[in-house]
Amino acid sequence: MFVTISSSLYLSTLGLSPVIIGLVFLGMTGYIAGFSLSLGMLGDRVGYKKSLILGDLIPAIALILLISTRNPLVVIPSAIITGLGGTAGGARGAFSPGLTALVARNWKEDQERVRRLGKLTSISALAGAGGGILLSFHDYLPFGNVNDFRFLFGVASGLLFASALCILKVEERRGERKSTKFMTKGSLRYISKVIASNTLSGAGVGLAIPLLPLWFNLRFHASPLMIGVIFTGASLSTSLGSYIATRISRNPLRLASLTRIMNGGFLLAMAISPLLPLAGALYVVRGFNAGVGMPNRTAINVRGVSEDDFGTASSLQGVATRLSQMSSGLSGYLLEESFALPLEVGGMMQALGGILYYTLLREREERREEKPKTV
Repeated sequence: MFVTISSSLYLSTLGLSPVIIGLVFLGMTGYIAGFSLSLGMLGDRVGYKKSLILGDLIPAIALILLISTRNPLVVIPSAIITGLGGTAGGARGAFSPGLTALVARNWKEDQERVRRLGKLTSISALAGAGGGILLSFHDYLPFGNVNDFRFLFGVASGLLFASALCILKVEERRGERKSTKFMTKGSLRYISKVIASNTLSGAGVGLAIPLLPLWFNLRFHASPLMIGVIFTGASLSTSLGSYIATRISRNPLRLASLTRIMNGGFLLAMAISPLLPLAGALYVVRGFNAGVGMPNRTAINVRGVSEDDFGTASSLQGVATRLSQMSSGLSGYLLEESFALPLEVGGMMQALGGILYYTLLREREERREEKPKTV
């Protein structure tokens, strides 16, 4: 999480303009899209536990390269390969390639998946608060601005290596043998509807979120300490929201759609906020709202997918979202034009994505509710 929220600040410290930083994030989101799909397809064949381990090891190595030099020819590709800076959401670890598929394989029933994913998202967001705390330490380290970032990137790399070791202890239920080269027609039909919504919402997120730490810095002259406090608060509120999601037994589709619409609304409110405390508070509340929505949305996203397609389907959904988030390449241009534009346009697109999500998946929801219950 530290890498996620500090990447744009570090690149700015090295002298890159917002436009160039936006283009770096474009490459970053494009890379992680292909990386996630590859790991998802690999997980369908060899197990999602192994794809999770690779998902930690590769960015850990890239971080070592990132801190080894100030040469842009090394720094920029290394930043892209970390694959961690695509969004500054409150629960980065919850989106590790293969995690959704692993939960879907180990537990069958919707509400049980929501509970498990809610707990994982809550813990991930709680741990993500450590990223904001690490960034806050930046102002107190004695190595100089650039080297302070390097030191903390080294800490982050060590945490990723430790995470890979922890995953070795994870149990995975043996699943159905992969029977198709890519995906069944039924699974593909279902996720195409999810992808349509995710593409619109993801484009909005790409415009508003990846450069948000830099936005706080340029818009309000916020220091790394203050930005760290805001993102720590957002992670904690996301954790609380995800925990509460495990206690809510209402319609998952309606909750998933409503919270996505509200996420866009919070971005619109931040765009017109005149003061840093107000904008920061809105982002913290948005984190709570996102925390409630994430486990519900993740469970809905695999509801109509065959078991042997879990990895490919969840990764393909992530790929579509990531590719749409390549709108981050435009974010830097909008930021130089007007501080409000990235959040205004991004917030509107995310809200519309929430409406589309409910519209496209409502038909299947209604069919489920009409099914006669068996005794």
